[in-house]
Amino acid sequence: MKTVLITGATAGIGAASARAFAHAGWRVIGTGRRADRLRDLQEELGAYFLPLSVDMQDRAGLESLAKLEGEWSGVDCLINNAGLAPPMADLQDSEWDKLQTVIDTNVTGLVALTRALLPKLIASQGSIINLSSVAATYPYKGGAVYGATKAFVRQFSLMLRNDLAGTGVRVTSIEPGMAETEFTLVRNGGDQAASDALYDGIDPMTPEDLAETILWVASRPPHLNINALELMPTRQNWAGFATNRKA
Repeated sequence: MKTVLITGATAGIGAASARAFAHAGWRVIGTGRRADRLRDLQEELGAYFLPLSVDMQDRAGLESLAKLEGEWSGVDCLINNAGLAPPMADLQDSEWDKLQTVIDTNVTGLVALTRALLPKLIASQGSIINLSSVAATYPYKGGAVYGATKAFVRQFSLMLRNDLAGTGVRVTSIEPGMAETEFTLVRNGGDQAASDALYDGIDPMTPEDLAETILWVASRPPHLNINALELMPTRQNWAGFATNRKA
């Protein structure tokens, strides 16, 4: 039986992925900050789900995930899903502490965990699936730091493939567009109306859409690597160039 480790398994794409992999016969290690939600997921999925409350900003906690023993000692797939965005704001109007949290979570924590688990992933000739975003490619006003962290994730994924050449480990960057999760609710400080307005009439992707895609990537034969995969709802596309006319 294969084992997958999913960060940010407490909601959205992470929780949906935990369900998809468990139903496909994988052992699932789910991490996140909200222990109560992880326990709920364990009650739902049973003995093949291991809940571990770990913050992506806690390097020691992340590195401890590489020291699990017994039936949970091996890792065949790492899904770096945990991430967040600061409130939409021009950089000059942003709050540093919130930017630092995003960088520490989306970049530093992701790299620390990946590095710690590489010996296990090399031993299993497993796979690494990193959740980037279309924001890595298409810039928008108020998203400088978030988009930059996701561009890092995309480039890190591509460069990591070079470091792992010959090991059999596969690396994929998944780059979703609009998916209706708690992501926007958190970004808007819990403003449900603002979150609902963003997705109104869009028919956005669902966490289950992304989870099915992630499981598909992880289930490809060992000789096939999906380098990067960009997904958008049909009603979303990239905007045209912005102009600022002089008075």
